[in-house]
Amino acid sequence: MPESSPSRRPSCATCLRAQSACICRWVCPVEAQAALLILQHPLEVANAKNSARLLHLCVGNSVLAVGEAFDAAALHALLHAGGRQPLLLYPDARGAAPGPALPPPRDLRLVLLDATWRKSRKMLYLNPALQALPRLGLQDVDTRYRIRKAHAPGQLSTLEAGAHALGQVEGDPARFAALFDAFDGFVQQQLDYVPRA
Repeated sequence: MPESSPSRRPSCATCLRAQSACICRWVCPVEAQAALLILQHPLEVANAKNSARLLHLCVGNSVLAVGEAFDAAALHALLHAGGRQPLLLYPDARGAAPGPALPPPRDLRLVLLDATWRKSRKMLYLNPALQALPRLGLQDVDTRYRIRKAHAPGQLSTLEAGAHALGQVEGDPARFAALFDAFDGFVQQQLDYVPRA
């Protein structure tokens, strides 16, 4: 499934941003055993504050697909490519654990929804295959996202959520510390565009 791109022609073919706002200098390659599938809502693609593309560029074993209601067969192929078991990074309102013991990270695909909370709920509603996935929730994590206000404790950017989830399922959070360093640089770059009062 091809990625969508913003309607205006970006200057950078890698990060899809204007050259003056290019984020490629913050890309730090990180190898993960678990695969990442980032499902990005179309309204997030051109959002300057969005961190999903940076996460995708940093984590080699990742796929970024844009859509809201995905074709069922195409989504199934994305979720189960290579015989991996998909695990949705999303709170479970029922408080249930994400099924039986997780497989080894090399057999796992973490699925992230890159959208506002309202839009992510709609994505779940429109894609029954996502509703059926076992879920992983993050606990006791703080955000470093200073360019968007969290509306509740534990709300993270997509990059932060992905980095924490990889550290959790692989049992080695320190391996993904470079992602947070990249994120800090990305956030500071966005803040530098804000006019000083």
